[in-house]
Amino acid sequence: MNDAAPAPSPAPAPRRRARVRAPELTGKGGWLNTGGKDLTLGDLRGKIVILDFWTFCCVNCLHVLDELRELEERHRDTVVIVGVHSPKFVHEADHRAVVDAVERYEVHHPVLDDPELATWKQYAVRAWPTLVVIDPEGYVVAQHAGEGHAHAIAALVAELEAEHAAKGTLRRGDGPYVPPEPVATELRFPGKALRLPSGGFLVSDTTRHALVELADDAETVVRRIGTGERGLVDGPAERARFSEPQGLALLPGGEVVVADTVNHALRTYDPATGEVATIAGTGRQWWQGSPTAGPAREIDLSSPWDVAWFAGRLWIAMAGVHQLWTYDPENGTVAVAAGTTNEGLVDGPADQAWFAQPSGLAATDERLWVADSETSAVRWVERAGDAPDAFVVRTAVGTGLFDFGHRDGPAEQALLQHPLGVTALPDGSVAVCDTYNHALRRYDPATGEVSTLATDLREPSDAVLVDGDVVVVESARHRLTRLRLPEEAVRVAAVAHRTRRAATEIAGGTLRLDVVFQAPAGQKLDTRYGPSTRLLVSSTPPELLAEGAGAGTDLSRDLVLADGVTEGVLHVSAMAASCDDDPANEYPACHVHQQDWGVPVRITEGGAARLPLVLAGMDAATEGA
Repeated sequence: MNDAAPAPSPAPAPRRRARVRAPELTGKGGWLNTGGKDLTLGDLRGKIVILDFWTFCCVNCLHVLDELRELEERHRDTVVIVGVHSPKFVHEADHRAVVDAVERYEVHHPVLDDPELATWKQYAVRAWPTLVVIDPEGYVVAQHAGEGHAHAIAALVAELEAEHAAKGTLRRGDGPYVPPEPVATELRFPGKALRLPSGGFLVSDTTRHALVELADDAETVVRRIGTGERGLVDGPAERARFSEPQGLALLPGGEVVVADTVNHALRTYDPATGEVATIAGTGRQWWQGSPTAGPAREIDLSSPWDVAWFAGRLWIAMAGVHQLWTYDPENGTVAVAAGTTNEGLVDGPADQAWFAQPSGLAATDERLWVADSETSAVRWVERAGDAPDAFVVRTAVGTGLFDFGHRDGPAEQALLQHPLGVTALPDGSVAVCDTYNHALRRYDPATGEVSTLATDLREPSDAVLVDGDVVVVESARHRLTRLRLPEEAVRVAAVAHRTRRAATEIAGGTLRLDVVFQAPAGQKLDTRYGPSTRLLVSSTPPELLAEGAGAGTDLSRDLVLADGVTEGVLHVSAMAASCDDDPANEYPACHVHQQDWGVPVRITEGGAARLPLVLAGMDAATEGA
């Protein structure tokens, strides 16, 4: 027996990872949340930097903001998150709009306003949201597109902290975030409004995580519902908590249903008693593979944005998964009613239709109108035949994810820009809160014409019909505004836009599509029940692809481009599931990583023959020392 103490084991060598020198951060719009200081990567040396490429129209980007909050707080002395705002819509390139969005969504870290996508291009980003991790020495060490990566980034941050503390290259201390001065207003970025039977209004005071009851003048505050602190708490009005509530609808019994968006829940508010209760959702976000029907309190939801009573049930604009769901109050269940979770504009039977962030609902006896924000479209749902649960989806205005603008006239050529609200008018037409055009528009099904009712509104997000007038929620002016419905349309100069991203130049013939996914350290692909990856490819126009469209489980695929089509958009949806790699753990924790890309492409001589899209990790073709 040897009583001598064993020699200490050497510390494990840090895991070697690919590193690429990080390009400088530049943006014509300048910096927010820094107290007026322009930041450089040199200023951040010694910190672990996480670049969050986002745009405020994108619900997936908002999900990532929420995913990062805990990590941001836990590693405040070693990690600096930098939001790089990279616009899709023209309105999102307006600096004032970015300032509003940073406050609206409680972004508590520095933000670079990059309206010309300069930094986006330097980092070869192809999708919103994308996260890039830079180590304390200024090298890119990881890239992640889409949602569901918080656990992987947290593990990487812990590795980098240990590695660079040992090397002496980690600098602890406060980051560069400087909060802006608060502004006193009765409402702060209100989302939706509802006319109460009493004659007043109920408004979702979204940024303050509360509901506000206003008198019939739409200005005087009668009461507030909620403490104003983010949370999921039921009970009396003075104790209840919400998290960025949006849509409101009356149930036949008189209770108000609230789409409690960031809580991924439906709540009720009883105006008679002031009580708040949860009727649907678990507080967790729905992910691919989760149940899509069942007892409402046991099913996860995903960013419900609006609600409306139609065809005997409450319909839910489930913006986070590009679907419409329903809630049946009689048996307390929820179920998917329309949409596949694929993002785009496809009409037809409800279970085959594609939506893109539906954000506004309005019901008539015959139709459920939908503001489909990311396709800048107005759509509707109606019954298909006599079957009680058979519905079909149609499009009134809008052509797809990448065309938008302000153009009146025949609906087939009219343009909107990211509408968030629809309101049924007494004559059968529909008022549209054309949010990013700062306008109230009108679609008339009888004539097929689109017109403009009012301009100079500031991000209108909802409208309520009151005695022949329209009360508009001016979200970015923090107020409700009453308008007379005009007899004639307002004349507006027509403009048309496409997405601000430059097209990727690719060669004709065969294009190799590689979705790059590297399981985080300590994890492996979950193959216990078959393939754990999924790839879905389509194109606009469909004729762009001669071969390669459709679903499969391999994350790499050869796409054959058709002759005669010179440009279009490749739509790629990828998912991968990884689990903790510990044979001793019978029930390993698993995580889903998913992202949808819409890649504008142009076929040119000498273009690329390979299209890499990074879901998680680093593309081998770009790695360097």
